[in-house]
Amino acid sequence: MDAAGQPRSAPKRVGSKLILETTLPDPAAFDAVAASYDADFSYTALGRILRKRVWRRLQGCFSPGQQVLELACGTGEDAVWLAARGIHVTATDGSGEMVQIVLDKANRHGLSDFLSSQILSLQSIAGGVDSFAGQQFDGVFSNFGGINTFGDWHSLAQGLAGLVRPGGRLVLVPMGPFCPWEILWHLVHGQPKEAFRRFSPSPSARIGDSTIPIWYPSKGRLRRDFAPWFKQVYAESLSLWLPPSYLGHLLSRWSGFWVGLSGLEAATARFSKGAGDHYIMTLERVDG
Repeated sequence: MDAAGQPRSAPKRVGSKLILETTLPDPAAFDAVAASYDADFSYTALGRILRKRVWRRLQGCFSPGQQVLELACGTGEDAVWLAARGIHVTATDGSGEMVQIVLDKANRHGLSDFLSSQILSLQSIAGGVDSFAGQQFDGVFSNFGGINTFGDWHSLAQGLAGLVRPGGRLVLVPMGPFCPWEILWHLVHGQPKEAFRRFSPSPSARIGDSTIPIWYPSKGRLRRDFAPWFKQVYAESLSLWLPPSYLGHLLSRWSGFWVGLSGLEAATARFSKGAGDHYIMTLERVDG
């Protein structure tokens, strides 16, 4: 940590590149929650609503037969959905337990010809580590805060630029800095520090029994960091009117109310863009 309490960052040479080395979460933190992740989020009412929103965006960006790289794939729910539609997915994650669950799902659903998975961190991609033998992808996808666990998005963009064909799409779903639900919820409960934690110079998050460093990029920050290799073509908010994922239990009450809010959110998301617990950002690989 530096004098301001910020996770220490320093240039580090990886191959021929100098990248910004940032404190990274121990993969064991995600190994420990891999077995319960689907039950705790993917298969909840809120998890299903949010994934359907993301899937609608993916459907408009990727087509059957294309090759897509997924970053921080977690338990592979999105990878399975894409593969079932004839899209070839290479799903990567820093957690070996998560990757094993993805492989098990691919076998169970008979999708092994369309879905492969390997242990690969965001830092490795940012450092230009070539794990794909010169393969190029038609697109890249990362859902539900995967890229929030690594704070050097400029180096990540540079690493991805060598893997994505010109015109290829990136669909990123990070957690943003401005979440009105979180602010109001914690202020009402007398927790001002938690209410504004995303604006802290050194925020962290609880993953199971572990605490990991985390970063909350604004839409403008990502747009700048991914230039000049990628340009933003679309953005919409996700979980602005709906609560953040850790308050998903609220959806078990007043179901009609939440269905209405879900519809309102879908209708207004393109106007609120980078606000909310998450946002969906689509970028395009610039030729040359």
